[in-house]
Amino acid sequence: MKALVINCSPVRNGATAEIAGIIRNELCSRYDVKSICIDDYDFAFCKGCRACHLTASCVMSDASVIRDIMKEFDEADVIVSVAPSYWADIPGQFKSFIDRCTPWCNTHEPHAMIKAGKKGYTVALRTGPNMPECERLIGSIEHFYGHLEIERSGHLGLTSVEYKEDVAPRKQEIIDFCKNI
Repeated sequence: MKALVINCSPVRNGATAEIAGIIRNELCSRYDVKSICIDDYDFAFCKGCRACHLTASCVMSDASVIRDIMKEFDEADVIVSVAPSYWADIPGQFKSFIDRCTPWCNTHEPHAMIKAGKKGYTVALRTGPNMPECERLIGSIEHFYGHLEIERSGHLGLTSVEYKEDVAPRKQEIIDFCKNI
C-alpha cells in the first residue's frame, strides 16, 4: 500500500514540514511513503476558462505539472495533507493547486478520474489558540477530497504551532493520529 504525504505550505523546512516528516516516519513501517511539498512545483493560477468542463483536461501550457501531482494522488492508497493557516485558510499555493484540479473533480461531466478507494486525512495547524480556524482548513481540504471522491477518513487540528520547536511538545499527539491511518 502507498501513502502520499503533502506539505501544503510553501515553506519547505518549517513547522508544517516537521509535522509532515513525523507522519512520514510513522507511516513508513506500514506504507510505501512518498512526500511532496507543494512549493516543489511551479504552475500558474487557474484562468477559469472552463475548457476542462468540456474536455476533462486543462488547456494551460503548464498542465503537465498538475498531471504529475495527480499521478501521485492516483498511485496512493492514502493521502495525508498537512496545511498551515494563512490568514484563516489554506496557503495560496495549495489553493491554486486545488483550483487546477478541476478536470478531476466530479463537479461536471466528463471529468478525469483517479482510482477509487482512496482515504484522505488532513492535519491543520495554526499559530494561535483558535481551533475553529483549523476546522476551516480541514473543511477546505475535505471538500476537495470529496470532489475527487476520496473518502474523508480523519483529521487533526493543532493550535499554537508557529515554529518547528513548537511541534516537539505535540509529537505524541501526531503519532497517535497516525495510528488510525
